[in-house]
Amino acid sequence: MKITGTHAIDRAVSLITQALHDAAHQDWTVPAAGLEWSCHDTAVHIVNDFTVYAARLTARAQGPLEVERYTAPGAPPAELAEAIAASGARLAAAVAAAGPADRAWHPYGTADADGFAAMGVVEALVHTHDVLDALGTHDFDPDPELCTFALDRLFPHTPRDAAAPWPTLLWATGRTALPGLPRLGAWRWYADPVPAGGRIVLCEITPGVAEDLHAGGSGGFAWPEDGPGEGTRFAAGMTAAAYREGTYRPGWGPYAVVRTQDRRAIGGIGFHAAPDADGNAEVGYDLVPSARGNGFATDALNGLTAWAFGQPDPAAVLHATVDEGNAPSHGVVKRAGFERTGTDGEQVRYALRAPVGGRQ
Repeated sequence: MKITGTHAIDRAVSLITQALHDAAHQDWTVPAAGLEWSCHDTAVHIVNDFTVYAARLTARAQGPLEVERYTAPGAPPAELAEAIAASGARLAAAVAAAGPADRAWHPYGTADADGFAAMGVVEALVHTHDVLDALGTHDFDPDPELCTFALDRLFPHTPRDAAAPWPTLLWATGRTALPGLPRLGAWRWYADPVPAGGRIVLCEITPGVAEDLHAGGSGGFAWPEDGPGEGTRFAAGMTAAAYREGTYRPGWGPYAVVRTQDRRAIGGIGFHAAPDADGNAEVGYDLVPSARGNGFATDALNGLTAWAFGQPDPAAVLHATVDEGNAPSHGVVKRAGFERTGTDGEQVRYALRAPVGGRQ
């Protein structure tokens, strides 16, 4: 039987509270493994995450929601474990009560009930690992079904062929290396990736990920040997700069093109900037050489345009510029419905207008 969100939270909470109770006699003032927080503060973080996720989901929150930290700094570890159990029960109840169409905001993507359940599972498992590892317990080994549930819902970009589900989840959250996959310098999950034709999904390259990618890192993705391309790294740098300058608008930057078959990032696509006052936005794309010629760029562009025209404040016209002699790229924009609007002899300009009535 396939695991459900409520069941996943209940199992995760039961697992971690028992593990933390077993370590309650130790000194929780030491730093958690790999974190600046103490073990105590890491456990409080799990409580807060469960509480915030339950509150967001119950209220169908459409923006950030602050919940007061209620766990006293000097609370005994055993009481912290009980606080985790209580807050986890709240999240499980919120997940169970949510309808299939209910959505709530999270910085890593608006999510349904299973999305928030998976977020809770990730926070529970990886931060319990951090606490126990710091306290000398190195054999914490969560249920593979729980790890798979979280990976399937939140990590469409994480390969599954390098290790078992638990080490894979630790790799996806920047805590370890795997064969052929170096430890990540930046990472995030994707609660709401942009669908693009079934063979690929688009995962937004947000500022923290962009900084890592521009600096020569992987951006949290697994790439073929010929990736990422220079165009993708350049676009990431533009996003990081826009964030520092205060001009970054979430969603209107670059995305990694992730192949669903093997969960490898095979390129980038996105917007040069948010739409201007007249609704004009420029798009660009960059696939690694080994992935070209398979229709992935067309799928990605179709997915991106559907997203751009489907927003509450959508683009009115999307533009693309193609080098005169780049025949494959001309084919991509034409297949995506773009029409030629002019040329300067070296580059050809294309445009695609939003469908009549606004959203697609």
